Amino acid sequence: MTVPNTKAGVAATGTGVRSRPRAVLPALCVTQITGWGVLYYAFPVLNPAITHATGWPVGATTAAFSAALIVSAAVGIHVGRVLDHRGPRAVMTAGSVLGPLSLLIVAAAPNLAVFTAGWLLAGASMAATFYPPAFAALTRWWAPDHIRALTIVTLAGGLASTVFAPLTAVLADHCSWRTTYAVLAAILAALTIPTHALALRAPWPPASGAGIHPPATGPDPAVRSRAFRILAVTFALSAFAMYAAVITLVPLFLERGYTTTQAAWALGLGGAGQVLGRTLYTTLARHTGTTARTATLVGLGGLTTAALALTPSPYSLLVVLSVLAGIVRGNLTLLQATAVTDRWGTAHYGRLSGLLGAPAHAAAALSPFAGALLAAPLGGYAPLFALLSAIATAGAVTALATTPLHAGTAGVRLK
Repeated sequence: MTVPNTKAGVAATGTGVRSRPRAVLPALCVTQITGWGVLYYAFPVLNPAITHATGWPVGATTAAFSAALIVSAAVGIHVGRVLDHRGPRAVMTAGSVLGPLSLLIVAAAPNLAVFTAGWLLAGASMAATFYPPAFAALTRWWAPDHIRALTIVTLAGGLASTVFAPLTAVLADHCSWRTTYAVLAAILAALTIPTHALALRAPWPPASGAGIHPPATGPDPAVRSRAFRILAVTFALSAFAMYAAVITLVPLFLERGYTTTQAAWALGLGGAGQVLGRTLYTTLARHTGTTARTATLVGLGGLTTAALALTPSPYSLLVVLSVLAGIVRGNLTLLQATAVTDRWGTAHYGRLSGLLGAPAHAAAALSPFAGALLAAPLGGYAPLFALLSAIATAGAVTALATTPLHAGTAGVRLK
């Protein structure tokens, strides 16, 4: 059988071999590092300078940033639908234009209202350029070997804070926060607009329906299914517990008498564990079934959170627990990236992943505020971590009911 050539390389065939344009993977690695670094990780570095220079309440500036994350979750649903039909080039290029523009509005904001408006636009840019659209692109182009591609991109994305947090700090030492954001906006534009416009030009291949229960008649049957709804709840519970624990890890250490430096090292090494965890996911996926893997990873998130709640010392053990928690977080990122494909195939991946991820993104955006509010009435951060562990454990229980009905596609293990 002769396989026709395309500009992207080898065309899709009936055996499931996909066109894999070579430029896409390195391009998305660069743009994920830059996008996350500038739009996400620069903010916690600059926020103290913003509040000091403007007099705006820290709660208000943080709320503006959290609002961006909520907008990202909502807009991501529409973005997913567009991705399924048109591919990632137009969406991610448009998002790359909107991102620098939004940061210029933030940098020039004369008041808190304009500052918030800039972040709301940034949320739309996040929806169009962060992991979900990149995952959709790689899942369609790389299936059925998409896990390897997803792992590589998330490993790169894990370096965003390593690269841009120090860079932002250096810029802030020599410039105002407004100038720093303007410089970062220029970097974002220079590295992402042409990269997305030029590297994502390959033909958009047809979706494969391979999966446990492929939605052959469209995405609606999957969305209405019990498994989909419960999976959305599972990921929301997990995301809330995970992100609240990350944000409140430093206060937990300070409450126990450790220094800010010690707490920062524990948090940073947990981030290194997250990168390490992503390198292990391919092996884990090869030896576990979809439902069992989901329940196990979400449950391990609850277990490591409980261990942090119950272990006041020694410091070295707490660092080890932080690294283990990071390893679990790294795996959870890829678990969510592959959840739709494992159950319903790559058909309608963008639409389904956007709907599935929206509750989790919203939960992650709200968790820092909720964690801070709950710590005082609970009596401290250790009881808070115990509560977060219980929430994650509840997610592990619900994960057991995330196998679609009428499952039975050959070669897919459910449990």
